[in-house]
Amino acid sequence: MSSKGKKKDLGFSTRAVHVGNESDALTGSISPPIHLTSTYEQDAVGETRGFDYSRVDNPTRQRLEENLSSLEGGKFGITFATGMAATTALFQLFDQGDHILISRNTYGGTYRMSMEVMRRQGIEFDWVDTRDIDSVASAIKKNTKLIHVETPTNPLLELCDLKAMASLCKKHKILFSVDNTFMSSYGQRPLELGADIVMHSTTKSLAGHSDILGGVLITNDELLAEKLHFMQKATGAVPSPFDCWIVLRSTKTLALRYQKASDTANELAWWLAKQKKLKHVVYPGLKNHPQYDLAVRQQMTPDGTPIFGNMISFDIGSESARDRFIAKLELFKLAESLGGVESLICSPFSMTHAALPEKDKLAMGITPSLIRLSIGIEDTEDLKKDLQKALQQ
Repeated sequence: MSSKGKKKDLGFSTRAVHVGNESDALTGSISPPIHLTSTYEQDAVGETRGFDYSRVDNPTRQRLEENLSSLEGGKFGITFATGMAATTALFQLFDQGDHILISRNTYGGTYRMSMEVMRRQGIEFDWVDTRDIDSVASAIKKNTKLIHVETPTNPLLELCDLKAMASLCKKHKILFSVDNTFMSSYGQRPLELGADIVMHSTTKSLAGHSDILGGVLITNDELLAEKLHFMQKATGAVPSPFDCWIVLRSTKTLALRYQKASDTANELAWWLAKQKKLKHVVYPGLKNHPQYDLAVRQQMTPDGTPIFGNMISFDIGSESARDRFIAKLELFKLAESLGGVESLICSPFSMTHAALPEKDKLAMGITPSLIRLSIGIEDTEDLKKDLQKALQQ
């Protein structure tokens, strides 16, 4: 089934359509079949046809893992039932007494899992500003085994210099992992910049239609891949064959969807930045973003064009203004998640980051009046009119 060798030099969208999507050898079906089975017939004791139980492996999941690793520029992909299951499996590589550094402004679920689950098992965590390499270096301990970053972060869109962080990790012989969910494989490929492991919530832009849950870890390190495959098998948090098939279908249009959403987000961000009613607009594509130059260098489409992503955050000034604004929107739906074809709005303080202590949220700038937009693929002018109407009223 493998097509990595003959297709590794093809362009991003060609790989998205063809890698893992070979037509069915038996029937010629262009759309590969979904293997909805829990177990497999064996020819004799100890003689299988490559599969024995679907928690261990499944042909549809195998196709998806090949596709996703190809898009990220990796050799090995290990998929999970959710993005949090993927992150948990990553952290479960470590032992009692080990120390992990994580971006201070990260997804609330990562904080909850780390501090309320993994910490009880004896793993130590510290939260650092990964914009500042020196502050990260000063937080490294003798028992630090992993630095895990988000870039851009959720929801403040802070960036981490991946090349510089990779260099720091190599110097100290620490593993370096990157949550690449916000940029997707189309907009940023951390393995090319020195990361050891890349994580995605496939729920978001990779699947892109707000209809499944999933996660993936991708690496070029064979030993790491073996350990992660073991964790996948041992803990059992695997995606269903149907969900794998849905993501495999969806990545075919990833480049089109993500480029459209990012183009629209860029235009809306510049427009929002001119609105006097907004306290502060955050978007890496705005030249007043303190890390704009890093975004230009680091966030790139496969052809080398800078891309700034589909997420925008802004502070509207007060909770009452937030509630009035949200109530007047028609196209933007109030909901958790991001990266779908439809545009969403949320209040991170009370929704995605509810698990973080209030004092920590406020110290970072995650206020009750902060709003996060996930831009979809609707017509730009329609989204602008929706926002304009809500701002006026």
